[in-house]
Amino acid sequence: MVNEYEIKKEMCEIGKRVYNRGMVAANDGNFSVKLNDNEFLCTPTGVSKGFMTPEYICKVDANGNVIQANKGFKPSSEIKMHMRVYKERPDVNSVVHAHPLYATTFAIAGIPLTAPIMPEAVISLGCVPIAKYGTPSTEEIPDAVEEHLPYFDAVLLENHGALTFSVSLLDAYHKMESVEFYARLLWQTMQIGGPQELSEEQVQRLYEIRRQFGMPGKHPANVCPNAQAGKPSCHSCGNGCGSSTSNIVTGADADLVASITKKVMEQLGK
Repeated sequence: MVNEYEIKKEMCEIGKRVYNRGMVAANDGNFSVKLNDNEFLCTPTGVSKGFMTPEYICKVDANGNVIQANKGFKPSSEIKMHMRVYKERPDVNSVVHAHPLYATTFAIAGIPLTAPIMPEAVISLGCVPIAKYGTPSTEEIPDAVEEHLPYFDAVLLENHGALTFSVSLLDAYHKMESVEFYARLLWQTMQIGGPQELSEEQVQRLYEIRRQFGMPGKHPANVCPNAQAGKPSCHSCGNGCGSSTSNIVTGADADLVASITKKVMEQLGK
């Protein structure tokens, strides 16, 4: 039997971590946990995720309709995005949405995280594509995210933020941490001449390690449509595993990308 109160406490703890690490500002961000096929716990709208207590947490059904919510609280308007993930990915038990600074910078600049620069990121994340822009609280974002769900466990949301999902809330949160760390490393190396990327052979060896570990979730090591078609993996093709909206950053673009990201960071007040 799932102890809902303990899950609510964990959601509040994750909320504090997300807030304290600067992954959200004010009342931004939302996350959810699957209890069963028709019951989900989710964070409420209009409150800081860093100051939640268990009574803040709402319960909804598979269509996002409220099952239980205390007075003054209602589910995030972006619950539609979460429900789409659960619908298309039965293996997922938790979804985290946040606005981590560096990852969101890449999302605003239209640059997917496909460069193979760190073994841990290659093994745990693979690539992080960009879902095309959608208006918050509408079906546009779920529709944009859906095309990436068969292949990835993390997605950047164009001009919006990042979305991660996994078998547990802690795992989904850790993926968000990894996305942000990866983005920060990539951004910083771009300021000093660009990253030294791993070779295709090195990437494939890391993919094999992931397969040997039997790690859960979707990953280019197992489901990359390019690799399945006998083409280079997304890490070397830069096409976001079939996404028509992703861009590749080449050496010729490095100065432009650095300039764009610098301006974005200045606008964000950093």
